[in-house]
Amino acid sequence: MKYLRGVAAGKIAPLVRAGLIAGLVVAGLAYPLAALAGIGVKAGTEALQSLPEELIEVPSAQTTYVYAKDGKTLMTMFYEEHRRPLGLEEMSPYVIQAIVASEDSRFYEHHGVDPKGVARAFVANRQAGGISQGASTLTMQYVRMALRDGAKTPKQALEATEQTTSRKLREMRMAIELEKRISKQEILERYLNSAYFGHRAYGIFAAAQVFFSKLPRDLNLTESALLAGLVKAPSAYDPATQDQEAATDRRNYVIDQMLKINAISRSQAADAKKAKIKLKLSSPPNDCMSIADKNNDWGFFCDYFKSWWREQPAFGKTPEDRERNLRRGGYKVVTSLDPRIQSIAMRHVLKKEKKKSRYAHGEVLIEPGTGRIVSMAVNRRYSLDPNEKKGNYPNTVNPLLGGGTMAGYQAGSTFKIFTLLAALEEGMPLSTSFYSPQRYVSKYITAPGPATCGIHWCPKNSTKSMTGRQNMWSGFGKSVNTYFVQLEEKVGADKAVKMAERLGLAWRTDIDRKLATPEHASGWGAFTLGVSDATPIEMANVFATLAAEGNYCQPLPVKLIRNPDGTNSKFGGKLVAAPRCHRAVPVEVARAATDAARCVTGYGAEKGGCGGWGTSSMVYGTLRRPVAGKSGTTDDNKAAWFCGFTPQMAAAAFVADPDDPTNHVGSGRSTMSKMTVAQTLRDALDGEPKRKFTPPSKKLT
Repeated sequence: MKYLRGVAAGKIAPLVRAGLIAGLVVAGLAYPLAALAGIGVKAGTEALQSLPEELIEVPSAQTTYVYAKDGKTLMTMFYEEHRRPLGLEEMSPYVIQAIVASEDSRFYEHHGVDPKGVARAFVANRQAGGISQGASTLTMQYVRMALRDGAKTPKQALEATEQTTSRKLREMRMAIELEKRISKQEILERYLNSAYFGHRAYGIFAAAQVFFSKLPRDLNLTESALLAGLVKAPSAYDPATQDQEAATDRRNYVIDQMLKINAISRSQAADAKKAKIKLKLSSPPNDCMSIADKNNDWGFFCDYFKSWWREQPAFGKTPEDRERNLRRGGYKVVTSLDPRIQSIAMRHVLKKEKKKSRYAHGEVLIEPGTGRIVSMAVNRRYSLDPNEKKGNYPNTVNPLLGGGTMAGYQAGSTFKIFTLLAALEEGMPLSTSFYSPQRYVSKYITAPGPATCGIHWCPKNSTKSMTGRQNMWSGFGKSVNTYFVQLEEKVGADKAVKMAERLGLAWRTDIDRKLATPEHASGWGAFTLGVSDATPIEMANVFATLAAEGNYCQPLPVKLIRNPDGTNSKFGGKLVAAPRCHRAVPVEVARAATDAARCVTGYGAEKGGCGGWGTSSMVYGTLRRPVAGKSGTTDDNKAAWFCGFTPQMAAAAFVADPDDPTNHVGSGRSTMSKMTVAQTLRDALDGEPKRKFTPPSKKLT
C-alpha cells in the first residue's frame, strides 16, 4: 500500500507555509476554500482539522490479458476498468504536454495547490452564488482519483467526487503532502494512468487503443489534444457518439493552451486545428462472450478457464473474490490452448456434425504428464445471442465439454477401464479369463426391468459373436459386457468406483452420488457398463493418466500466470500454473491396462492376443502410430464415445443430445467419435516422433 500522509490537526500553519506561496496565512488558506461553499473561516478550519491523518491509496484496477499457448495470440481480456499502467517514456510527449496545458498550466510552478487558481475560483464562485469553478490542480485531481479508486462502498466513491468544501479541503491537504514525497513526473504518470477518457477506457493506454487503435507512444499532436480534452467531460466531448463539433472545439482549446505554454509552435497549432478528427475505434474484448477469435471457437475453453480460476485459493477467499481479482488484478495469463490443434479439432468435429445439428459432437485433448488442456472443440457457438430458429443450436453457454455444474453424458463402456485397472491393481493378470455367455445372471440385485432375471441384474453382450472364453485383452478389445461384469464381481464394484474417483471423476447427479457412497458402491453392478455421467474433460484425463503411466495430473487450462509486477503467481510456495500431479496408479498397472487398450484400436497388444478383432480398429488404420483407447456406447445409442491416447496426447470425443439425453444418436453415429479422435491425433501429431508404449512386465500378463 502507498500512503498519502496528511499532517496532524494544529499544524495547519506549517502546512500552508510549506505548500503554498509565501505570504498566505492560515485564514487565507481556509477562507477562500470555505467561502467556495458559503461557510465561515472557523467552520472551514475545523473541517480541515477533522480530516483523517492518512489516506490509503489502493492500486487502480488493471486489465488481465489472456493469451493462447504461444503467449502472443490474445484470446480475451478481463476488466472492470480497461487500464494498463505505463511509464511516461512509453507515452507521446504531446499527450503529457496536452494534459498539463489543458488541466493545469502552472503545474510545474505550484506545490500541489495553485493560489492563483484558488483566488480565481473564489471570485467566480462568489459571483455565481455557488460552485462554478473548482481550482483543482493535476495533483488534486489525482488525489481525487486515488480516493475514488480506494472507495470500498458507493457512498465512499460519491464522497470522493462530490462538489463539497470538505472534499476540496481534503484534496488540497493531500496534494500538498503528496508533492513533498514524489516528483512531478511521477504525479503526471499516475494521473495519465488513472484518468477516465470515456468508453470504459481508464488511463492513456486504453484511451489510445479505444479511440485510435494504437499505442500511446504513437499518438500525434491532434490525437493527443483530443484525448486530453476528453478528461474534463468524456460524454460531452465524445467524438464517437456526438457530431464532433464539441470535440473539435475542445481539442482546439487544448491546442491553444499548448501554444500558450510554448509546448508547440504557432505553425504546429495552426495545422493541428485544421485537421479533421479521424478515429479508428476498437472495442477491446472482455470476458468469454467477446473473445477475440471471430468464430468464438475458444469460448468454451475460456469458460472452463474462468471456472478453474474461481476455484483457486491463490486469488481470493471466495469464488466471487477470485473473479473480482481476475477483473482487477492486471495478470498476464498464458493458457494451454494450442490454436493449431484447436483448429484441427474443430475441422474434424464440424465435418461430422454441423453447428445447427441437435446433436452435440465435441472433443477434448489433454497433454499427458501435465494435465494441460490443449483443445476443447464442439459444434456449438459460445454465445448468449438467441438462435434464429426453433431449437437450442448453435448458440449456448452451457459447459458442454466440462466445468461448471453440467453433469456430462453417460459414458458407456469407456467405464470398463476402471474395472480393468482395479482388477490389475488387485494383482489379477491380463490373462484372467472367464467364460462369457451372451447373457449373464449377476449377483447384483436390481429393480425389475428389461435387463433383470427375477431380482438379479442380467446384462448381455451386443453381439452373439462375443460368447466364449475371454481374458482382459480380448474382453476389453471387443468390449464384452458379460466378461466385465464377472471381473467386477471378482474385484468388487466399490473398488472400480474408487478407481474412477482417484482418476478425477466427480458425481454430479443425485443418483450417482448416492450409488457411489460406501454403503451402495459394492452393489453398483451396472457401473462397469457406464451408466454414470462423465464429462469429456474427465474422460480425456483418465486416459491421459494411462499415457503418463499412472501419473495423474489435474486438468489444467494454463501454462503461466504473471502478476502485474512480472513475478510468477505462487500459492503455498508453488507456482499456480504448475502441473499438479501425483501417482494415482502403479506404473505396471497402467502399462498393463494400456496393453489391453491397444486391442481396441487395432494396434494390437504387445504381450497377449486380442481375440482377432477390436471395436475400433479404424483408429490405428487412420493414425498409423502406436495408439490405445476405448469406445463406449450407451443403451439404445443415446451417446457414443471414444477415448484414445498415444504417449504424447490423449483425447476424448462424444456425440449426444445435451438437451434430451433420451434422444438416440443412432447407430450411424457410432463411429463418429472414433474417427474424430483418430483424425485429430493424426494431424495434431504430424511431424512428431512415433513414440512407443512400454509393455507390461510378466507379473501382470
